[in-house]
Amino acid sequence: MRARLKIFWPVLAAVVVAGCSSTRIVNQWSNPAYAAPAFKKILVIGVSHQTSIRRSFEDEFVDQLKAAGVDAAPSYRYIQEDGPVDEPRLDQAVREAGADAGIITRLTRTEQKTSVSPGYYYPGPARAFHRWYTSAWAGLYEPPRVYRYEVLVSETSLYDMTKNEVAWSATLQTMGPHDVPKEVRAYVQTVIRALREKKLV
Repeated sequence: MRARLKIFWPVLAAVVVAGCSSTRIVNQWSNPAYAAPAFKKILVIGVSHQTSIRRSFEDEFVDQLKAAGVDAAPSYRYIQEDGPVDEPRLDQAVREAGADAGIITRLTRTEQKTSVSPGYYYPGPARAFHRWYTSAWAGLYEPPRVYRYEVLVSETSLYDMTKNEVAWSATLQTMGPHDVPKEVRAYVQTVIRALREKKLV
């Protein structure tokens, strides 16, 4: 990690928008040198200026990692700052945690999306031309509906702290979450599932 991995806190917090909830991996990469690294302890870092979001996210990640049999610790226990920290401070936190791996999640951007559903016309039943004509006047018309929502694009990476190398990295999309705890759980589940498939945890 080191200096290149200075902790910017631009918000995973952005998990608060309206609409339905969905998280999926749109792209991922894994280092072929890490077939079965068997990391002893993972330090989880959620990148956010919002303390409550950061802590909730890190706690959820740690709980799910431990449930999967992987020792882990939230970074807020060792990095209390709510902003970027320098390289020596980051190294100190890694040493104090006794971690040989780290997972960092950060929001990269938000995208505004618009979906338009077409209008519909439902004429009444008719068996002849005249009846069809008259029923058409009584038909129900539904105008087009416009839905606006946000898509959050984030990145989660697994680092080998001892070698200072990336073992795995993925880009994820989260569409319009409104239930923060539920979406955080789903996000973490998606990441851990991918890591297990790659035999990285």
